[in-house]
Amino acid sequence: MTAVQEERSAEELKALAEQAGRDLEDASAPEILRWAAETFGKRFCVTSSMEDAVVAHLASRALPGVDVVFLDTGYHFPETIGTRDAVEAVMDVNVITLTPRQTVAEQDARYGPKLHDRDPDLCCRLRKVQPLEEGLKGYQAWATGLRRDESPTRANTPVVGWDEKRQKVKISPIARWTQDDVDAYVAEHGVLTNPLLMDGYASVGCAPCTRRVLEGEDARAGRWAGRAKTECGLHG
Repeated sequence: MTAVQEERSAEELKALAEQAGRDLEDASAPEILRWAAETFGKRFCVTSSMEDAVVAHLASRALPGVDVVFLDTGYHFPETIGTRDAVEAVMDVNVITLTPRQTVAEQDARYGPKLHDRDPDLCCRLRKVQPLEEGLKGYQAWATGLRRDESPTRANTPVVGWDEKRQKVKISPIARWTQDDVDAYVAEHGVLTNPLLMDGYASVGCAPCTRRVLEGEDARAGRWAGRAKTECGLHG
């Protein structure tokens, strides 16, 4: 059996993640993703909100044809869907679109309209967390675009860590990058980005729960503005 075909227990995966987190803390993003490709092969995927395609682009160089998982919540900006379609068309990746069990109309019928205004945590759970948990079942490891500089809640993000909730290895290859690093990579490689980033949005989520950021606000301030909520639940 090759390494990429191995079935590993949760204990083995957790030990692997913790060791890699230490060993790769100072590694470059391409090095981290090469390790992921060599260790997990097709049991590794990238998740993308289609805010930009930086991690997808990096991963496609380490593992051409890598699965890029996108959550279509039914509430996305048209620009976000357009970015997904463009990524699928021009990059060496396999875009997999996950959808919730219920359409927006079905959710409205059961819970009432605009659940995102009344109970955003439940809305995120139904439209993001549950579909992702189902969609990741076939993988041992997944990569995200989390960065430590995005918000205080992400300041301790490991480059490789253990996702206890999903029992998977969670890889954040650009955790140590700054926004300047992202901008430089985008410029150097012509990487696709969501047009909304040029229109005052610093972080792009579902349309009803996302606004432009104001001068001096952190990148996540435009998400669930006016609420204590800062995360959708995918990352903790």
